[in-house]
Parts: sequence; structure tokens; C-alpha cells
Amino acid sequence: MTPVPRADVRVDWRTSLALLGRIVKWLAATLLVPMLVAAYYGERRALLAFGATAIAALALGLALERLEPNPDLGTREAFLMVSLTWLVVAIIGALPYVLVGQGTVATPVNALFESMSGFTTTGATVIGDISFETHDRSILLWRQLTQWLGGMGIVVLAVAILPELSVGGAQLMDAEAPGPGLEKLTPRIAETARALWKIYALITVTEIVLLYGLHLGGVAPNMSLYNAVAHGLTTMPTGGFSPEARSIEAFSAVVQWAIVPFMVAAGTNFALFWYLLRGDPRRVVRDAEFRGYVGLMAVLTAVVAGLLFTDPNLAAHPEVGAITGDLEASLRQATFQTVSIVTTTGYATMDFNDWNATAQYLLLAAMLVGGSAGSTGSGIKIVRWLVILKSLKRELFTTIHPDAVRPVRLGGHALDERAIRGIYAFSLLYIAIFLVGTGLVLLDAARVDLALTGFEAMSATAATLGNVGPGFGVVGPMNSYLPFPASTKLLMVALMWLGRLEILPALVLLTSAFWRS
Repeated sequence: MTPVPRADVRVDWRTSLALLGRIVKWLAATLLVPMLVAAYYGERRALLAFGATAIAALALGLALERLEPNPDLGTREAFLMVSLTWLVVAIIGALPYVLVGQGTVATPVNALFESMSGFTTTGATVIGDISFETHDRSILLWRQLTQWLGGMGIVVLAVAILPELSVGGAQLMDAEAPGPGLEKLTPRIAETARALWKIYALITVTEIVLLYGLHLGGVAPNMSLYNAVAHGLTTMPTGGFSPEARSIEAFSAVVQWAIVPFMVAAGTNFALFWYLLRGDPRRVVRDAEFRGYVGLMAVLTAVVAGLLFTDPNLAAHPEVGAITGDLEASLRQATFQTVSIVTTTGYATMDFNDWNATAQYLLLAAMLVGGSAGSTGSGIKIVRWLVILKSLKRELFTTIHPDAVRPVRLGGHALDERAIRGIYAFSLLYIAIFLVGTGLVLLDAARVDLALTGFEAMSATAATLGNVGPGFGVVGPMNSYLPFPASTKLLMVALMWLGRLEILPALVLLTSAFWRS
């Protein structure tokens, strides 16, 4: 047998880097948005910082492009390119924070944390004082914009607008969103990418118009045009960043109710919106994952609302008023926080550190659920939990009837056994990384004498790996990740990166088989 040449079995890293260069080059164009905002508000230092970052991104992109990619993009090259893309854009996105030099986010580690949290739509922050007195408006808007760009996916956007990426677009989109449920909605993958981004942009604009309309209508006095745009940019990507120090608690009850359906939409498989717009609403109703997604949030909301309604400690809450015995307030708080956590948006309408232990543990469990496949939500995803439950039910049945052949079905379709094994492998890896990450966070906290309970460490790990954002205790929704040492912050940067890539595309790079055979 003729031996296979080594050049045929190695990863074509030059192609991966060249394609990365094209994305980085176009990332420079997005910096024009905060530059215009900086110019409008007269923020000269920020204007220079964004300009310098744009020049650096353009120079790096052009340099990498000179490697000239192979038009035949393989799966391995796609994995390498996508994994590097999320690291490089986070590094570039951190430069304005450092160059402007305002507040706690000015140090390199903190800037990288904030940027990775933005692009991965995690929403965890290390900014100690979120205010216009400490930070320029253009810098705070850049935080929001990073989440909007990362929500639907940097690579999906590149496939949509760069024709040279359309040849390997399917591999790139699979690598960026490797979870089950990614659908090719049109004959060409580039058209699918453009369709997804159009839906994403349309819903974003709708929310901005609605929020600002509430302001003009007099029911949302502090929902200025700036705030409407800022929150529109971070709801649909399930990001959760807010230029308000107390998140959505800063706004009226009408605003809080208005944001809920947009969070629900963000955690829904975007393919369902495609079918809805094409006049096929039955596809949405029949979708097993969507029914499970809505049903789970409804049950959790009802239970949490009951807990809040009867909690005597919330009878006179200092920030949001009495909740105990107030049906509207308890239902609103339960609905908003349940939807926010399940969809991994991370907004908050009150400090749920004040809730009782049962309600807090329910929210922690919700952090491990996640949104739908094909949505901007992160976490393990509803569809995986459905498959796990159905396969466990199948195992119980075949234990009693060992000769029975009973496939696992979802939405009337039998699932491939290899796909089921892949879901179990992913879920096991996810839980293992969650447990190891929790242990490392606790050990590092003990090293620097940071008082941290096991519950707080678990929530911080779940919130960063699941791209949720807020946790409990020291990392509660009205606090920040600032108290952690630099080493823990870098660990959490890695967790956010792994969570956004859904683990496997990143971990596969660490195997020798990926590079050699």
C-alpha cells in the first residue's frame, strides 16, 4: 500500500489563518460605529483608541490574508479557524478598553475578560462602576455592540457577506454552531446565513423601536434613544450587558414586561422564524423542542412566582418594593428572571441574592438548561435534554423488554444512534468541565484569601461556561467578577470561550489525531 503523504494528513493551518484574516479585516469596519458615537459626544481619547484598534485589526487581517487560503476548506481547517476567530476578536475587542484607560476595565486581563464576555454574549462584567461619569458612552456602546456581533456569530456573519467563504460555509457554520438543530434553510449556505442575520436584525430593530416608543409614550422616562439602542443590541444575542448599573431594574415594569418576549425569541431556534415568515406557523407549534422550551419556562415561572409570592422576606424590598402578596410583582420578577436565565440572557430586574434558597437553586439548575439549538442562547440546550430524557425512557423500556427495537424519536423522526452518543458525550464533558472549573475557582479563591462559598463558585462557573453572566453571592446580578484574581479571570475567559464554541471544536484541537491523522 502506498503511504499517504504527510502533507495530505496535516491540518492546512495556512488556510485557517488566511480566512481568519478576512474576518479580522472586516471586524475593523464595525469599529466605525463607536467612532461615530465618540465623535458625536466629543470623546476624543475614545475616538483615537477606536481608530488605532481599527488600523491594527485591518493591518493584521491584511497580513494574514497573504497566506492565500485553499478553496477546498476541510472540517479540521474550519474547526481551527472558528476556534481562533473567537480568541482573536476578543483580543482585538479588548484594545479600546486598555487604550482609553477608564475604570477597572483598563487593565489587560480585565479588558480581555470584558471583551470575551461581550463577544461570547456571556454578560459577566469586571466593571466596578458602570456609569457615564466613569466611562465614555462610546466605550459602553462598544460593550453592547460586541454582544450583538457575537450573538448570531461572527463566522455566520462572515459567511453571509463574504462570497469567498461561501464554498466552505457549511463547515464553518457547523463548526461555530455544532449543536443539533442547525438547518440549511436555502439551497446555498450563504443565503441561509444572510436569512438568519436578516431575521436577527429585524427583531433587534423592532425591539429598539418599541423601547423608544415606550419612552415617547411617557411610560419609560429613562429609556432614552441611547438606552433603547443599547438594550436592543444585547437582548437578541442573549448577552445581558447594560449601560445601567442595576440592569433592567432601572426601568419601569412596562419595560420589563416588554423585554420578556424578545428574550423568549432570542432563545428560540431561528429556523422557526424562517418558517413563520414563509407562512408555515404549524411548523412552530409542532416543534418538539419549542414546546419543551416554552413548557419548561412556564413551569419554572409558576413555581418561582409562588415562592416569591409567599416569601415573607420580600414583603418590603428596599429596591423594587414589596413582592410578597403582590401577584403582579411576584409574577413579573419570576417570569423575567426565569426567562433571562434559561435563555442565558443574564438581565436582572432585582438582586436575586435576596430570594430564598429554593428559588436560587431553581435558577442555578436553569443555568444548566440553555436555550434552543439554532438560537443565540448557550448552555447545554433544550434539545439535548429532551434526547437524554427520551433515551433514558427507552432504556427503562428495553430493560423490561430486551428484545424490543425502539428508536428514540424527536418530532416524529427517529434519531441516529451516533447523534445520541454525541449528545451524551457533550453533556458529560460539559458537566465534567463545570465540576473541574468549580474546583479550580475554589482553590484559587483560597490561595488569595477570597471568601467564596461552594454555591457561589458553582454559580460563577455555570454562568461563565454557560454564557449566562450573573451568578449568586459575590457574582450576583448587581455585583461583578472584579474581586477574583487575574488567574481566575483567565480561567473564566477560557470557560466562556469553550461555552461559546460548545466545547468540542475547541477540545478537539488538543488531540494529536486532529493534527496528524
